[in-house]
Amino acid sequence: MAQVSKDATQYGKKSSDVILKQVTKIFQQPDTGKDFVAVDHIDLHVHSGEMVTLLGPSGCGKTTTLRMISGFEYPSSGSVFIGDRDVAKVPPNKRGISMVFQSYALFPHMNIYENIAYGLRVARCPQDEVVKRTDAVVEMMQLKGMERRFPNQLSGGQQQRVALARAVVIEPSVLLFDEPLSNLDAKLRETMRDDLRALQKRLGITSLYVTHDQSEAMAISDKVVIMKSGVIMQAGSPTEIYEQPANRFVANFIGKANFIDGRLTEKAGGKATVQVGDKKVSVPNPGAMNDIDLNGDCCLCFRPEGVQLSAKEGQFPGTVSRATYYGAKIEYEIMLDGQPVIVETYNPQLTERYKEGDTVYMTLIDGSVRVLK
Repeated sequence: MAQVSKDATQYGKKSSDVILKQVTKIFQQPDTGKDFVAVDHIDLHVHSGEMVTLLGPSGCGKTTTLRMISGFEYPSSGSVFIGDRDVAKVPPNKRGISMVFQSYALFPHMNIYENIAYGLRVARCPQDEVVKRTDAVVEMMQLKGMERRFPNQLSGGQQQRVALARAVVIEPSVLLFDEPLSNLDAKLRETMRDDLRALQKRLGITSLYVTHDQSEAMAISDKVVIMKSGVIMQAGSPTEIYEQPANRFVANFIGKANFIDGRLTEKAGGKATVQVGDKKVSVPNPGAMNDIDLNGDCCLCFRPEGVQLSAKEGQFPGTVSRATYYGAKIEYEIMLDGQPVIVETYNPQLTERYKEGDTVYMTLIDGSVRVLK
C-alpha cells in the first residue's frame, strides 16, 4: 500500500482508550420470552493505538460487544468509555468512531470519490479540507484513477479499500471492523490483512476487529480477546494466547492442541510433576495451575510442533496411524494408548520420515507443555 507523508493527514490525534466496565447485554428471546445473556459482565481495556481482535465461535458475544462500542446496541448494564467519556447511551454519530462492515456498505449511486468524501461532507468540512483529505486517502489506498468509477465496477478487494478509505478519512478516535475480509478469496484476504495492519500501525488509530479467522487474528493483533458464551476466557498477545493458553477451550480454539490426561503430584518452584499412567512427567514452566489441586486431575497440553519424534527412544511410545505430507511439513497422527496425538515435523527433507504402522517415541519439548485443568 502506498505511503503517505506524515503531514498529508493528521491521523492519530483523536486516538483514545476504549474501556468496558462490567458490560452486560441481555436480549429477550421472541419465541420464549426468556432472557438471553449475550455478553456477561465483561471488562476490557484497549489502549490508545492498539489493534485488538475479538475472537470466538458463533454466538460468543464478540459482535454484540463491537456493536455496543459502536452504539448500534446499548448495554443492559455497565459502562463503555471512549477516552474519558462514558458513551454507553450516546448515539453512534456522537462517539467519534468509524466502522468497516463485512458487506462494505458503499452507496451504489455514488462514485468512489463521493463515497470516500461522504463523511466529510456530512460533517460540513470546508471544501478545500474535503479535497485535501480525500485526495490523500485515495492515494494511500491505491485508488488513484478509480475515483469516477462506481462500486459495481470494482473488484471485492478494491471495494474493501474504498470502505476502509471512507472510514479513515474522517480521522476517527476509534476504528471498528466487523469481519471486513470474509467476502474475499483466501489469497486476497491475506494481502488485504497485511495492508490493513500496516495502515493501522502507521495511522495509530485505536482499533477493534471481529473475526472468525484465527490466523487473521494472530497476524494483525496487538492483543487477542477469546470469548465464549458472552464471557472473556483470555486476553493477551498472540504469543501469550498460543503459547500460554489459560484453559482447554483457548488451547483448542487457537490452532491445534493435544491433551494427555494425568494427575498433578507435585508443584513447587515453578515446576510441576504429572503422573501419566505409570510415568512421571516433569514440566518446567507449567503455567499458573491456580485451579488444580495437588493430586487432582489435570492434563498435559502441547502443540503439534512441541514434540520430538524418534524411532528408538522417548517418553511415550505410540503407533503412526496417519502420515500426511504438506510439502513444508508432515503431519502425523500417532495413537497413544488408543488416544490420537497430532505431531507436526517441519523440513521433511532433513528429518526422518515415518509411515503408517511404524512404532515411534514421542518426547515433549521443554517449555512447550502447559498443565491445565
